[in-house]
Amino acid sequence: MYRALFFIASLVLALSFPARADSLTGRVVRVADGDTITVLDANNQQHKLRLSGIDAPEIKQAYGQASRKHLSALVAGKTVLAEWYKRDKYGRTVAKVLLDGQDVCLEQIKAGMAWHYKKYQQEQTPQDRAIYAVAEDEARSARRGLWKEADPMPPWEWRAAKR
Repeated sequence: MYRALFFIASLVLALSFPARADSLTGRVVRVADGDTITVLDANNQQHKLRLSGIDAPEIKQAYGQASRKHLSALVAGKTVLAEWYKRDKYGRTVAKVLLDGQDVCLEQIKAGMAWHYKKYQQEQTPQDRAIYAVAEDEARSARRGLWKEADPMPPWEWRAAKR
């Protein structure tokens, strides 16, 4: 009986956290937009990364260029560590990107250059989920970046309207 309960509790705990399948290190060679970069690894292989936990304005959307510029200032030409766990439907590696231990995804939110992408928050650790949510609230309250607008359109709504 105790073994069964222990097994079930262990399984529930394991499934409540996203699996981190792998990590890669590389130099950022391209910043496509506020949540997509390309890194070149030590084997000269390129990896297109979609920053996890955030959704930044599209390039043609209000604050799209500013978001891209902010991300570029943070990481362009620098070596980053990407902790990844899946690929999205476009084949991009979905990753939490770290620069000298600093969470680049979180920095985009703090600057008001991205939303915490709550649609996928269950894929984040509980700690990251909480930190990203608080960071978005703080950026909104301080009216940083896209939060200067009275009612900024989230990128998922903008994309849906374009379809």
